[in-house]
Amino acid sequence: MVIVHLRNFMLIACLLAPVAASHAAGPYIIGPMPGHSAMRAVALWIQVRDAQQVAIEYWPEQQPSQTIRTPPQPIIPAHDGVLQFAIGALEPGTRYRYRVVVDGQSVEPREPLHFSTQPLWQWRSDPPPFSAAIGSCAFINDKPYDRPGRGYGGDYQIFDAIADQKPDLMLWLGDTLYLREADADSAWGIAARHRQVRAFPPLQRLLRTTHHYAIWDDHDYGPNNANASYVLKPASLELFKRYWPNPSFGLPEAPGIFTRFAWHDVEFFLLDDRWYRNSDRAPDTPDKVMLGAAQLAWLKDALLSSPATFKVIANGSQLFNDVSRAEGWQHFPAERQAFLDWLRDARIEGLVFLSGDRHRTELARSERPGAYPLYELTCSPLTARGWAARDAEIDRPGLIPGTHVDQRNFCRLDFDGPLRDRRMTIRVFDANGKALWENTLHANTLRTPR
Repeated sequence: MVIVHLRNFMLIACLLAPVAASHAAGPYIIGPMPGHSAMRAVALWIQVRDAQQVAIEYWPEQQPSQTIRTPPQPIIPAHDGVLQFAIGALEPGTRYRYRVVVDGQSVEPREPLHFSTQPLWQWRSDPPPFSAAIGSCAFINDKPYDRPGRGYGGDYQIFDAIADQKPDLMLWLGDTLYLREADADSAWGIAARHRQVRAFPPLQRLLRTTHHYAIWDDHDYGPNNANASYVLKPASLELFKRYWPNPSFGLPEAPGIFTRFAWHDVEFFLLDDRWYRNSDRAPDTPDKVMLGAAQLAWLKDALLSSPATFKVIANGSQLFNDVSRAEGWQHFPAERQAFLDWLRDARIEGLVFLSGDRHRTELARSERPGAYPLYELTCSPLTARGWAARDAEIDRPGLIPGTHVDQRNFCRLDFDGPLRDRRMTIRVFDANGKALWENTLHANTLRTPR
């Protein structure tokens, strides 16, 4: 077997197809990045240039003699050299090691690569504990295309700070990149920005070390505050699918990025707040929507069918901040109220909401007469500039004191405890990994009184 060290594949951009409009340097092998994890299958993402084909060799971490090599996939330049491997016939609850094979040569990584399958815990044990890192608003400076003045992005060490905590998964809550004016007016420009961000060297370790899921918001969908009218949304959707190996994207009859996935006894429902969205500034008519009828019908069916202890609904825009003048579901009162009425009548238990977008982190509680309160954790920004909230938002009812953070940060959700007493502990960290605050929600308190 021929072994080639990954550092030998590090080439400067002049030897490669450009990885960004600015021709910034990038690695020859980008990633790899584990995506969706199931009990007997895992998705794996990788980007490779100046080669013909790629395969993956993998084996149970404790049984290296059981190495399997996938059939090679050809590299298609028109797809930016991106490949996604659907690796099946795995065993539940198993940690696997793997390596990349480029043109028949095994590439030995600087540190071990691994992915894990979900355990088969149902009817056998309590659900295992796990942690999920979350964050939004990842701005990577690119001076020729940025606004003049001080760079908007910074504190890129945050990606290593997240990786240091070894979360089981990372959920990106939108604005995974920022399309500039020179990007959002062409499919080529959108693709160039995806290449530039994914090749960013400080991001590579985090990409390799955990499983990743993502939703979009306006900046990785189109221009600032983009809505359903964005003419390049089919191209944007195609590229989002290319760069994020989520379990699914919308429905055959309802395009978009919405999907769901379970991790142990917790289910995540990922929403698309752009594809069907009317303008926030449109008059508040009964047919004004942010999520749209098809997506909401899917979400209702998904919630009704879910046995999860915690049902975590993730959206780009904030959902329950009624005093905000920024984008959010408060500008779509008829659609939101109809959904809240349905939640009350359906008695859905265990709901927690996540959002990004606002360039600050906070935890808020919305009271519901006759039902348990709804908690919304807004987590932002990762590397974009932080913004302090207006006094009206700081003083609003429901904002939990001490949770407002206006510096770059990330959040971690820790789930633990026996099945009948599960807990979700929210922890927030600054860009260097210093703990800022924590708050624990008990599943037993997220139930409507009988």
